[in-house]
Amino acid sequence: MRLLFLTHYFPPEVNAPATRTYEHCKRWVKAGHKITVLTCVPNAPNAKIFAGYRNKVIQKEIMDGITVIRLWSFIAANSRFFPRVINYVSSMLMMTLYVLFSKQRYDRLIATSPQFFTGWAGMVISIFRKKPFILEIRDIWPESILAVGAMKKSFIIKLLEKMEITMYKRADRIITVGNGYRDNIIQKGIPPEKISVITNGVDLDQFNPEKYAYS
Repeated sequence: MRLLFLTHYFPPEVNAPATRTYEHCKRWVKAGHKITVLTCVPNAPNAKIFAGYRNKVIQKEIMDGITVIRLWSFIAANSRFFPRVINYVSSMLMMTLYVLFSKQRYDRLIATSPQFFTGWAGMVISIFRKKPFILEIRDIWPESILAVGAMKKSFIIKLLEKMEITMYKRADRIITVGNGYRDNIIQKGIPPEKISVITNGVDLDQFNPEKYAYS
């Protein structure tokens, strides 16, 4: 199967979203699937592009059998809210335009949060390409904006909430990391049978609890 995975973060970035997606994709490659990851130039969290990379329109590389396509985006540090939103939106637009105009071939599309606009890119692409769209939710957005006090309830938040619900409805399958996220989405009117819970795991080849346990 050909899988197209949309993610805002990917190694050599070392945050949780990048590592998690990378580990998933490595296992899918071993299982015989053809994996293409669409992402940004590595720069998180300090908005400094990693050595060996440039913020070009398109650049490709192969990592452990994974085809990684990195697209230009507006670079902004995590600490700056509105520039960061511009970063998210520019990434969404570039991902959408790349898939639609390059005629990227795939059988299933997966888009993961964070961040929210990556999921929106997956939704728009699925509408035009008419391919199954799987949405992975690991952060309830825009609720998380209100929770951390980055914004107050406003017209913009209401608009984002409508975009959120549209994205859930358009997804063929929603994957959440825990039951709390699943319940939150169900409360917004999404059918329970559309949502699966896949919790985080541990690679026992790299981490053996018994080996590191205190005696």
